[in-house]
Amino acid sequence: MSVELVTASSPELVEAMAVLIPQLSRSSTPLDAEATDRFVSQDSVHLFVFRADGDAPHPGRILGMLSLATFEIPTGLRAWIEDVVVDAEARGSGAGQALVEAALAHARTLGARTVDLTSRPSREAANRLYRRCGFQQRETNVYRYSLAD
Repeated sequence: MSVELVTASSPELVEAMAVLIPQLSRSSTPLDAEATDRFVSQDSVHLFVFRADGDAPHPGRILGMLSLATFEIPTGLRAWIEDVVVDAEARGSGAGQALVEAALAHARTLGARTVDLTSRPSREAANRLYRRCGFQQRETNVYRYSLAD
């Protein structure tokens, strides 16, 4: 198994997005080639992918992804993990942990002091993963204002 930081779009990545995004969100449409290129080319977003190893049924295939979003504010560099998804056939293989650990290491090299994320309580496996990776649940309120209306 391997995790890599994606620096350019490719047909393979677009295909992986088409498979993974519906597993992440039923209400989100997978990115097409143009949108994938825009997404990957952002300076403040770092996309990590997990690939199957040589012993897997589909060696080299992208089976998971994670986005690390970073931005500067007056108090320092902030980092957020977003949109973690592992293909159903690769769950339980360590893919999620490998993705999170790669993102944490990258955030550290960028100078972030902390990395935040949110996860719905119903995503029990994901919450166990984040605790196993060293994340601590914070006492906070999360608010959302919808601009779609």
